[in-house]
Amino acid sequence: MTALDWPALMRAGMAGLRLLPRDFWQLTPAELRLMLGDAAAPQPLGRDRLAALMQAFPDRPAPQNKETTDD
Repeated sequence: MTALDWPALMRAGMAGLRLLPRDFWQLTPAELRLMLGDAAAPQPLGRDRLAALMQAFPDRPAPQNKETTDD
């Protein structure tokens, strides 16, 4: 894991985005990345990625219950 460059993040948040210090410190790193327009920020799941996940992890059919009858 890489250490965060807090001075650079603080400059980007408070000087670049003009956030108040209290607002900056209430953000999560993911929220700050999103506000800064970081291309590496998590992206919404698209159709292609969903299809790949469905192929990699298919749903298994539910087990069939055999009903017994007492005749």
